[in-house]
Amino acid sequence: MASSSLLLLQLQPLNPLSSTSHNTLLFHQNTHYIPPLKVSAKPFLSSSKPLTVLFALTESDSPKSLQPDSQTLLQELADSFDLPSDYLAQLPRDLRLDLNDAAFDLSNGPVVDECGQELGELLLNLTRAWEQADSSTSHSLVKKLPALESSLTDNAKSAFGKRLISAGRRFQAMGQYGQGELQKIAKAMTAAGKLLSASSISTTIDEQPKKETRMLKFGELQVEVTPEKAYIGAAIGFVFGILSWELGQGIQSTPESSLQYANDNALLLAKSLRGALLAACYSSTLLSVFTVIGLFLYGRQLASKEK
Repeated sequence: MASSSLLLLQLQPLNPLSSTSHNTLLFHQNTHYIPPLKVSAKPFLSSSKPLTVLFALTESDSPKSLQPDSQTLLQELADSFDLPSDYLAQLPRDLRLDLNDAAFDLSNGPVVDECGQELGELLLNLTRAWEQADSSTSHSLVKKLPALESSLTDNAKSAFGKRLISAGRRFQAMGQYGQGELQKIAKAMTAAGKLLSASSISTTIDEQPKKETRMLKFGELQVEVTPEKAYIGAAIGFVFGILSWELGQGIQSTPESSLQYANDNALLLAKSLRGALLAACYSSTLLSVFTVIGLFLYGRQLASKEK
C-alpha cells in the first residue's frame, strides 16, 4: 500500500507550491487519498506545429522547385531575339565578325548527326540568318526551339547545350551595345546551354568515344579534314609547284633579243610583264613548297591522333 501510494504521489503534476504542500498534507492525514492527476495536451499541440512549418519550408526551398526547366529557358532565349528588323544589320563591323563566329560555333562540325535532323537543319538555317544579319528570320527560327526540345534525346540535348554555351560566349564578348540586347541574348543562351548540356552525363559511359573531326569552313562550304585529304592536298600542291617552276624557267630562258617590238613603249611593257610573270611563278612555287610541307606534317599529326 505504501509503494502504490508513493507512485501516485510522483505522478502528480508540479503545479504551484501551495497546492503541492496541501496535497501532501492530506496524504499524511489520509492514506486512502488519491491526488488528482492533470494531463495537459497543450505542449503536444504546440510542439507539433513547428514541425509542420519547418517541413513545409524545406519542401518549398528545394532546388528542384526553384530550378526552371529547359523549355522556359529556351522561351526566354526566343524572347531575347525579338529585335528590330534591322538590328543585326546595323551592328558595327567588329560585332558582325563576332556574330559570324557565333554562327560558326553554333553549327560547326556534324551538327545534324549530333543534334538530329530537324534541329540540325534549324541550326544551319539560323547560322545563315546570322551571317546575313537577318533579325526577323533569326527570331522566327529561335521561336521553334522550345517546341523541339521535348523530342530531343539526351545526347542531342547535351550536344545542343554545348553549342549554345560556345555561341553564348561569342555574344558575351560583344560587350554592351544599344540597350544591352546582346548581353541579354548571351545570358539566356548560356543558361539554356548549361541546363541542356547537363542532361546527359552518364548515358554515354558504355559508348566508344567519337573520333575527333577537324572542319574547314569556306563561306557555306564545310570540309572535313582527314589525313588522306591532307596528303591529297600535299600532292596537288607539289604538282602545282612543279608547273609554276617550269613556267618560270620557260619565261626566263626566253631571250629578250628574240622578240621584236614595235617601239620602245612596247619593249618596256613587255619587260615589266615578263618580270611580273617571273615573280608570280616563283612566288607560287615557294608557296607550294610551304603548303606541301605543312599539309604533309598535318596529315601525319592527324594520323597519329587516330591511332
